[in-house]
Formats: sequence, C-alpha cells, structure tokens
Amino acid sequence: MSLLLWIPLAVALAAPPPESRALAFLAREVPRWSADNKCYSCHNNGDAARALYTAVRLSYPVPANALADTSRWLEKPQQWDHNGGEGPFNDKQLARIQFAAALVDALEAGLVKDRAALSRAADLVAGHQRKDGSWLIDAGESIGSPATYGTCLATYQACRVLHKADPKRYQTALGKADRWFRTVRVQAVLDAAAVLLALERSDDGEAVTQRQRCLALIRKGQSESGGWGPYVHSAPEAFDTAVVLLALSRSADQPDIREMLRKGRAFLVKLQQEDGSWEETTRPPGNGSYAQRLSTSGWATLALLRTMARR
Repeated sequence: MSLLLWIPLAVALAAPPPESRALAFLAREVPRWSADNKCYSCHNNGDAARALYTAVRLSYPVPANALADTSRWLEKPQQWDHNGGEGPFNDKQLARIQFAAALVDALEAGLVKDRAALSRAADLVAGHQRKDGSWLIDAGESIGSPATYGTCLATYQACRVLHKADPKRYQTALGKADRWFRTVRVQAVLDAAAVLLALERSDDGEAVTQRQRCLALIRKGQSESGGWGPYVHSAPEAFDTAVVLLALSRSADQPDIREMLRKGRAFLVKLQQEDGSWEETTRPPGNGSYAQRLSTSGWATLALLRTMARR
C-alpha cells in the first residue's frame, strides 16, 4: 500500500497536473522515434520509457500504444546492437545498460512477461564490468548527463539490472560493485546521489560513512531555489535535481530530508514546460539536444512520481 508524502490518495490516483502533463508528453514522444526513424533509441525507448513503465506500475493511465513497440523491442536483447540505425547511440555498453534498465521496469509493470529476456540482457551488461567493479562510461567526460549517465549512475543502473535478473548468479559482480561504491571518491552531487541509491540498504560501518559523506555533499549543494547542479556550486539543473530527489526519497521519513524533497520537487515543477517536458540538461549547459531533452524529461517524471508516493 502506498504512503503519500504530500497529497491525498484520491488526488494522487487522479495524477496532479505536473505528473499528468509529463506523462502525456512522454506518451506522445516515446513511440515517435521508432516510427519516424525505423530504429530504437536509448533516450526514447530507454530513459523516457522507464518513466511510462513506472507510471503503469503505479496505476496511472498510459495509452497502450505508447509502450507496445518499445516492449517488443526490449524483449529481444540480441537485437539491441543492430537496431537499424547507428545514430541514436554509439556507445554499445551504455545502450545495453539503458535498454536493460527499461526492461526491468517493463517487467515490473507487467507489460513484458519473458524473464528470460532479462537474463540475456543481464549477461550483456555484466560483460562490461571493469576489474574495479564499476562500469566506465565515456572516460573523457568528467560528469554524466541525462543520456550518458557517468560512471557512478551507470554502475548503479547496471547493478540494479543484475540484482533484478538473479542476485545469486551475479553475486561476484555485485560484490565487486558494492565494494567499489564504498570506496569511490565522490566529489560531484550527481555521483553522490547515485552512490546513495546504490548503498541505501547497506548498514555496515563503511557504507554508512560513505552515505554520510554523500548526504553532506547533497545538503551543501542544494541551491536557494531548491534544485541541485552537478557540483556543489553549479547552477541547478532539472536532471541533477531529479536524480537527487530519487536518492533522497528513500529517506523521506526524516524531517530535514522531507524539507529538502519539498523544495527540490517545487523547483522541478517550476521548470516544467507547457508541453509537459523539461528543457534538456546538457554538458556544457545551453546546447540543444532532443536526446537529452527526452532523457531529462524521463528522469524528471520519475522523480515526480517517486516523491509523490513512496512504495
């Protein structure tokens, strides 16, 4: 049964304006890429689709045709590397992680039934783990973006896939990643949020200390407007704010974190555009990118859904 943070149950089930506008935008955009380009993308059919699958799981009305094509695609991991177009993604490792993460949410929403597909996807993802336990994404980029993740967020997403597929089968890989999360030097707010997500269920001393470091960085990084940027003194962005909200939402019973969530959510709602989307977060800021816009909107929608209701 859901425990609501700020809104009555009847209102939550009806989807208040920010969520409903976001879901309407994504329901229009997610299927458009494959229809127009005859291929699949990790921004439309990965990040943005994840928000729609989550909405389905939470019983929000999502048109069946918004996800039907994506679900068929996700059920065939063996085809992910040959999707009919090279433009949507050039990083095979990242695309596999993003599609596999979407597959997890599709299964949890009940729109994909074949768990064997997740096993195949997890094998693909596991093959990219480095010796130190992480999944390195774009070594030349200092911080992740909505469609490129960065190493900490990519490693969290990869671990989520492996854990959902078979925690016993991937015990060694998950153990290596777990050790990496405990010792990685966290300097960016975005990385701190990803590490919090990864270590949320760990209560040993080393994990608790690492979480405390991450939470201190996040507390310091919240702007007066309520949002977060990639670093403590960066201007707040929709994507970074969304990932932080997702990380903090697991501890919403703590009064100080509850207030951080309230301000962060208000900031995110204020940035929402009339069509229900969010302006893309890019590195460096100010660049136009459809891919980053779809991924940004997907992450922001997930954050709104998560901070509205705790499961």
